[in-house]
Amino acid sequence: MTVQTAVVIGLTVAAVFFTFVGAVGLLRLPDIYTRAHAAAKADTLGAGFAVAAAAVHFGVQYVVVKVLLLLVFIYITNPTASHAISRAAYLQDAPVWSRAEDGSGELISPRADEHRAETGVQSADGGETEP
Repeated sequence: MTVQTAVVIGLTVAAVFFTFVGAVGLLRLPDIYTRAHAAAKADTLGAGFAVAAAAVHFGVQYVVVKVLLLLVFIYITNPTASHAISRAAYLQDAPVWSRAEDGSGELISPRADEHRAETGVQSADGGETEP
């Protein structure tokens, strides 16, 4: 086995690992915000390692320029898309997962405090919120 083959195998294993972690995050995490975070981080790294493996495999060729441009495109668009999805979820008032003191989790509105301040409704502790 050559050094080039070993590097390609290592990069491919890293790509599969990060992509798998991203997929598990999408399945196991409780709300849209944490899922978007897992997808953006893990899938960007997984795609980056996969593209790097392709670049090392093909060596110095014209294809590598296209592969590196693809890598730049992925690094720009994936986090941007994740941010846009999270912002849309926030604007649609998608619930946020919160852990209570007893260890149980619950979904709450991300803008509950803003809503209480606008309507003058008392907060959960009984005090009135600041406008």
